[in-house]
Amino acid sequence: MVISFIGVPLVVAGSFMHWTSLVMFILCCVSIIGLSAIMGRATESLAIISGPRIGGLLNATFGNAVELIISIFSLKAGLIGIVLASLTGSVIGNLLLVLGLSFFLGGLKHKRQNFSLRDARYNAGLLIFAIIVAFVIPEIFSQGMDDRGTISLSVGISVIMILLYLAGLFFKLVTHRGFFTGSDKGSHGKPEEEEEPEWSKGKAILILLLATAAVAFVSENLVHTFEDIGERFGWSELFIGVIIVAIVGNAAEHASALILAVKDKMDVSVEIAIGSTLQVAMFVAPALVLVSLMMPVQMPLVFTIAELVAMITAALLTIVITLDGESNWFEGLTLLAAYLIMGIGFFFL
Repeated sequence: MVISFIGVPLVVAGSFMHWTSLVMFILCCVSIIGLSAIMGRATESLAIISGPRIGGLLNATFGNAVELIISIFSLKAGLIGIVLASLTGSVIGNLLLVLGLSFFLGGLKHKRQNFSLRDARYNAGLLIFAIIVAFVIPEIFSQGMDDRGTISLSVGISVIMILLYLAGLFFKLVTHRGFFTGSDKGSHGKPEEEEEPEWSKGKAILILLLATAAVAFVSENLVHTFEDIGERFGWSELFIGVIIVAIVGNAAEHASALILAVKDKMDVSVEIAIGSTLQVAMFVAPALVLVSLMMPVQMPLVFTIAELVAMITAALLTIVITLDGESNWFEGLTLLAAYLIMGIGFFFL
């Protein structure tokens, strides 16, 4: 909280006094991470009140809200490459970095951890649809289309993805709620201790709304620094989007997933990491395509070959590792190694 109380006023001062891009970039990144931590604490309180699945959904939603806000301002500035790259970074970051660190840190404390097999199978099917079907089709079919045709194809696919995502939530949280109900025991069969929420429901929601408003202001200032920072450090739009924006934008859920994994609450930790990926792929990305229709430049749902290969590889590796419903530190290390390899690749592109 201290970081946010200091960082946000400094960003306000810097925007009026026209401080250098480097200073503003650092201040904005630190402020967003601080605000994300506050949002993480608020959503954790709501998660205790609402239960693991609603809690995981809330964590993913408010974690992705930060990135959605950054992306909208990037679209407004015409930085479509950075927006698509940040979506790629969210997918591989959640599946490889967040899930990898959760498995690794949780595995160091607990030799073997369990999570819901039903959730793992459900998530595997949606990951194949969201990453391999819905992202590859626009890439292949747009080869023989002009820009207008590509946008029309992207809009059609986006509407279908959003509808399926909402139907999936209805399926999981309403019609088949009992089917996905988790155990009240941890990975080792011990009853989980009842936790008291840090903040009440009303206070947590108010803090979330205020933090989201602050993130919107800071994000607009952050976007204005991208061009200068890229030139100064020799970073491409792809690297800024895939690594920098994705990590800063998803800091809240990163922290929450790791803390819960160490506490041996793997159901919620996995729900945050994979649930956030599905939300980015099936809701945030399509929503940005639709929002871009109101912008000067429209964004097609067409990624570069490097981005597609990275996301497909991350999805397949995650599915193979999670389908047994168990995790350990070595599986986490494998996911982290894959993320580092991709990070090096994107740096040199």
